[in-house]
Amino acid sequence: MRVLQLALLASALCVATANIHGASLPIFGRTSTKLALKNQPALRTTDATLHLRGGGEPKRVFNFGKLGTDGDQSMRNLLGGKGSNLAEMSNIGLSVPPGFTITTETCHEYNKAGKKLPDGLWKDVMDGIAKVEKQMDMKFGDPNAPLLVSVRSGAAVSMPGMMDTVLNLGLNDEVVEGLAKKASPRFAYDSYRRLLDMFGDVVLGVHHSLFEAELENLKEEKGVEEDKDLSADDLKELIVKYKAVYKKEGIEFPTDPTKQLELAINAVFDSWDSPRANAYREINGITGLLGTAVTVQSMVFGNLGKTSGTGVLFSRNPSTGENKLYGEYLIDAQGEDVVAGIRTPSPISLLENDMPVAYKDLLENVERLESHYKDMQDIEFTIQDQKLFMLQCRNGKRTGGAAVRIAVDMFKEGFISKDKAIGMVEAGHLDQLLHPQFANEKAYKDRVVGKGLPASPGAAVGQIVFSPEEAEAFKAQGGAAILVRAETSPEDVGGMHASEGILTQRGGMTSHAAVVARGWGKTCVCGCSELVVDDKAKTMTIGGKTWRAGDWISLNGNSGEIIDGREPLAPPTISGDLGTFMSWVDERRNMQVFTNADTPEDAAEARRNGAQGIGLVRTEHMFFASDERLKAVRQMIMAENVDSRKVALQKLLPFQRSDFEGIFTAMDNCPVTIRLLDPPLHEFLPNGEMKDVCKMMADELGIAVEAVLDKIHKLSEVNPMLGLRGCRLGILNPEISAMQARAIIEAALNVKAKGVHPKPDIMIPLVGSVKELEHQVNLVRATANEVFQERGEKVDYRVGTMIEIPRAALLAGEIAKVAEFFSFGTNDLTQMTFGFSRDDVGTFMPTYLASGIALNDPFQVLDREGVGQLIKKAVTDGRAANPTLKCGICGEHGGEPSSIEFVHGVGLDYVSCSPFRVPIARLAAAQAAIKHDKK
Repeated sequence: MRVLQLALLASALCVATANIHGASLPIFGRTSTKLALKNQPALRTTDATLHLRGGGEPKRVFNFGKLGTDGDQSMRNLLGGKGSNLAEMSNIGLSVPPGFTITTETCHEYNKAGKKLPDGLWKDVMDGIAKVEKQMDMKFGDPNAPLLVSVRSGAAVSMPGMMDTVLNLGLNDEVVEGLAKKASPRFAYDSYRRLLDMFGDVVLGVHHSLFEAELENLKEEKGVEEDKDLSADDLKELIVKYKAVYKKEGIEFPTDPTKQLELAINAVFDSWDSPRANAYREINGITGLLGTAVTVQSMVFGNLGKTSGTGVLFSRNPSTGENKLYGEYLIDAQGEDVVAGIRTPSPISLLENDMPVAYKDLLENVERLESHYKDMQDIEFTIQDQKLFMLQCRNGKRTGGAAVRIAVDMFKEGFISKDKAIGMVEAGHLDQLLHPQFANEKAYKDRVVGKGLPASPGAAVGQIVFSPEEAEAFKAQGGAAILVRAETSPEDVGGMHASEGILTQRGGMTSHAAVVARGWGKTCVCGCSELVVDDKAKTMTIGGKTWRAGDWISLNGNSGEIIDGREPLAPPTISGDLGTFMSWVDERRNMQVFTNADTPEDAAEARRNGAQGIGLVRTEHMFFASDERLKAVRQMIMAENVDSRKVALQKLLPFQRSDFEGIFTAMDNCPVTIRLLDPPLHEFLPNGEMKDVCKMMADELGIAVEAVLDKIHKLSEVNPMLGLRGCRLGILNPEISAMQARAIIEAALNVKAKGVHPKPDIMIPLVGSVKELEHQVNLVRATANEVFQERGEKVDYRVGTMIEIPRAALLAGEIAKVAEFFSFGTNDLTQMTFGFSRDDVGTFMPTYLASGIALNDPFQVLDREGVGQLIKKAVTDGRAANPTLKCGICGEHGGEPSSIEFVHGVGLDYVSCSPFRVPIARLAAAQAAIKHDKK
């Protein structure tokens, strides 16, 4: 992996890079380490609201260190996650190398001004450098007391490896010689060659592979395998070769440290709009951020020899949640070495033997950070001459299983409240836990062909691909891919997201692949030493056996096993810590969670996931269940009069009744909301060329082709979604609504006779006026009374409507006098409010999102300002007219957490979503209740 990429990863992920790196070596200066950086609380000189200086000028640079810290953890939006946490660590007295952070607002100014730094910024930057110089007793660019700095990115939302970092800034031919005298020649030349490589790649566009080729050639020439085996003279020779790369590319390396700093800051700001960063934000739905902050921090060095090192750790296991330190470190290394896979890191537990004093300090700092933040911490550190420096911390990324276990354990440990525990688990974590696992792990043991590190749990089955582009193509075509790489880089992000699982030849548990995969819930096996990847030949080899692109393999991310072929998967279950956690969730939420289900199987699955009812049964989906049903529907469509239409409907009646019986049984004693026929009739016709469709229909129904063609022409509409559908279809053809109402009531009576307790709610779709609803409600009630008279028995039921037309929301007060419940169909309500076709919105919505015209796709995240206000008005007006009015939501937004938070505030009784999103909706409803109570 490229050194640059590794540095990026570490900085964005807290994966031990960059400031291994935080502060220049005190021994280069004129004071001792203890005097330069005391482990004592720093002075806090501002609060989270201080963004302006006197005269109203923006404050663009925020310092941190023992001479005073300008920020704290509450300033994430302004200082980014990295900058705000460095400030907070300084505030609580940890040994943090001094530096300063340039705000995200400055990045926004930079981009608005056409990639130009704002006036006055450079003076603030140099003032910041002067403060660091004073604290370190060193001078930037001075060979006699050389201060080196890192320049790192850090947005408000973690974006692992997606933006740029530059290390060892301040070196040139003169400074490196001074550094060699103060420290050691090998260390000095190693730092210089790293700067030439990283600066060329990140800042000047000289590709890292050109430097890497020179390094590999030199190692081969010197007969060594690892970088650390090169001598000081070897590294001096390598520096000459690196300079030749610059010359060959027609680019000059800037020897002025101040110019290096300026160009590096520009490069980090520029990386905010890099293709990989834009792709990551799009994949993760990250919008509304100003840009990245830039942190300039004094370097500390883990590559000073056997008394120095660097590493990354998690305060608890990020894969399983076990309360045990989890991480890796390297002796005599800089941060990018940990994640590069070039050297094999050691488990963090062994550090106690190598550096017992530093390890003891590390344990104390970890406990202190976890106690302060009250969450699992992802920590980056370096040890310089046996002294520990804390370079970064943040709430660690974790798998779904780990998130739940950590939340449950921390509550049981008396560390946090139940409300805090509920807030620590994200919707995405539950989503991961609801993915399948292998059905029988014992069954495949004879097909295990290799084993790597279990970097991200779960089970993945797919066809091998060797590039991110191939993975994305597989995904687009509905396929399942396993991305196989020697190692991953930030440029692979799109393919990693598109893959079912990731397998790498190199990399540890804190490598790029591992951390990104865990964050996304992707199964990942890293560092399989037996694996040989040949990207050119598109093959992978393990133990003498070769697989090619397109071959099937399976990955067990819990054990690290690589399995030949396709291994069957099994659905997940809710038990153990997850069962405990979800019981807390249910205690805390106020809203009920229903499901959208059209079959007894879906209903049963939803109930296992905790659904308390069905908010939407789409009766039209039942018509596609068999050819016999579809034929009867088409016969109904082709009918020339009411009598012939009733004949077709009589064929459909037993199918509908049977389906409803199954659903009522599966949802015993739970409400079931059944929507009457909604879509336009043309959706039930075959696809294809007109003449072929007509002939197929004619042959199927035994009628003339001309009759079919005539009927299709009569059904033709310019805009079918706004045409003859929903209640309009039932008003023009009341026998359709009557058949469905009869099927519902008869099914309810049938299962009631068997001891089941049905609770049917009959929903009239696409209502825009009170008169439309009155027509259909009267028809349904008349039909129900007929059935009651025929059977001599009754069943309770309700009739309500789906609010999906803006006019219905505006007239909700009148409609509620007729309806017993409202169900907001937010898919159509969004479509009609915006005037967007949800089937065509993909042609322009990506541009809207990229340009900031829209912050979210309104079909995925509820539009609070428009659609949300219609819902709010409808609920308020409806309940004013009918205090017992039941209100819920059954569109796609019913399973989206931020939308659930909004409708909780509006006062809805329930949300309804797909069966597999029921646990997520339960969690979101509890979190909404907690947030509401805090206001």
